[in-house]
Amino acid sequence: MTRNIDIGLLRSFIAVYEAGSVTAAANQLHLTQGAVSQQIKRLEELFGCAVFERNRHGARLTNEGERLLGHARRMLRGNDELWADMSTPSFSGEVRLGVPHDLIGTHLAKILKAFAQSCPNVEISLVSGSSPELQDMLRNGKVELALVEEVAADSNGAGECLAVEPLVWVGSAGGDAYRKRPLAVAIVTETCVFRPRMFAALDAQGLPWRTVFENSSIDATRATVGLDMAVTAWLASTVPLDLQILGPDSGLPALPDFAIKLHQSPVALSAPAQEMARQIRVGYRERLRLVA
Repeated sequence: MTRNIDIGLLRSFIAVYEAGSVTAAANQLHLTQGAVSQQIKRLEELFGCAVFERNRHGARLTNEGERLLGHARRMLRGNDELWADMSTPSFSGEVRLGVPHDLIGTHLAKILKAFAQSCPNVEISLVSGSSPELQDMLRNGKVELALVEEVAADSNGAGECLAVEPLVWVGSAGGDAYRKRPLAVAIVTETCVFRPRMFAALDAQGLPWRTVFENSSIDATRATVGLDMAVTAWLASTVPLDLQILGPDSGLPALPDFAIKLHQSPVALSAPAQEMARQIRVGYRERLRLVA
């Protein structure tokens, strides 16, 4: 005889296990304590066994509860994936997204991969450039969405702030380019939004500097710094593992925090672009939650 399992019972079961008590689980599920207790009782009646041992310290799994846990998680994950897939509108078309050179290979890559999987009929066109260049592209209609970096303290109401990160000096691991004077500085492009802030900080501290490489390739800048030919400045989260953040003991001046902001075209966004904007917001919120 085929029997059906109420997903809601499994959701309450997992919530009690993860929260450690019925009371805490009820708060998370926005249900009364009595409602959650009743759902656990129904689950136990369904399987004819106890899934929790209850004491004054909370609830712990019985042997049968431990057997159930893995199955319950898989069923709940499958339920949620099915619901998300069937309830998400089907999008088609093209979205042109502008991204600063340094953000392409970061957390954003994971977000765009998830978007491509959830919207397989949408063509994604990435346009790389400096923040000032991307803002011009937005105004000229060349991109629908753009991630833009700007000094957090100078940030105005335009765009939606996704994150605020420190701008840091970066050098070769174990290198000494930061000690040399004039200081050799590598820049991705002369329109890089970090450029004026870096040089203003060096001038304010009276440190002589020179540029050794200005090219629109982030890989070339990374190679120049990795070879200990120069230093550069990037957002802390974008620094490659093979390079080193140069802290205050390096003698280099402090740099300002920068905001990563999502800007939209002044004209109405297409449905795929709206969905991409939504997923970018959600992706950055999730990242902030994980690093908090």
